Amino acid sequence: MTELELPGWELVRRGKVREVYAREDRVLLVASDRLSAFDCILPDPIPGKGELLTQLSAFWFRRLDFMPNHLLSADFATFPAELQPFAGDLAGRAMLCRKTEPLPVECVVRGYLAGAAWEEYREHGTVGGHDVPRGLREASKLPQPLFTPTTKASEGHDVAITWEKCRRLLGDDLAHAVREASFEVYDYGRVQAARAGVIIADTKFEFGLFGEELLLIDECLTPDSSRFWPAEAWNPGQHPPSFDKQFVRDWLLQSGWDRQPPAPHLPLEIIAQTAAKYQEAYERLALGRHPE
Repeated sequence: MTELELPGWELVRRGKVREVYAREDRVLLVASDRLSAFDCILPDPIPGKGELLTQLSAFWFRRLDFMPNHLLSADFATFPAELQPFAGDLAGRAMLCRKTEPLPVECVVRGYLAGAAWEEYREHGTVGGHDVPRGLREASKLPQPLFTPTTKASEGHDVAITWEKCRRLLGDDLAHAVREASFEVYDYGRVQAARAGVIIADTKFEFGLFGEELLLIDECLTPDSSRFWPAEAWNPGQHPPSFDKQFVRDWLLQSGWDRQPPAPHLPLEIIAQTAAKYQEAYERLALGRHPE
């Protein structure tokens, strides 16, 4: 998807995956089929990925009645008239949202030992600076979910920060509010996903201020922002299969790529398998289609 010229809308941010357009007190989030890994945008898109991310986020936003969020509509038919000529580019992959002042932190919640948390645990016995019991294995469930915030980098890698630094960045009251909201949304998502046979190992949220109101923004519980595992294949001590881009990360690591741009092209079978994993995550979580 190329950059669009939308009448009356200003392109205010081009991210690794999304373009954000603004007009007055509204923003339009447009999800592309781009995939990033190790802070690098891969040269090959994943067909249908943008629509799946958008529709899954909208699914969660509509159900989180206890947590105010920025979504106004993901139904293109309700979008402003000036956007209607762009149905081919926007329908299904765009969300019309309230414009907020984004907070400068990523709110990460970890329920299992995986990824960077597993690496830190092996080296230091901690996760995000939190003390964790000894003797856990990769993919082990943590005794309780942990809040491990990071910076929010427009380019490059988000950097883990301590709870104390999070409080300094946001102020004490706001930091406690986003931490509590993150736990609440993760817990809701965890329970709902379990009914579909999916484990949410970890996830990240973003929040923004709409006036004085705290809103959940950006995306929510998607394969790009979360680590999804099939419950039937989870086995502590083993690297689990996933419904997210970890599948591509694993291939890239095995390919011998040094994680420096440019990233290598993905084989057609890897593209197809990745698209299938995103599709299965959507069908399990949003449509309740648990495999036999």
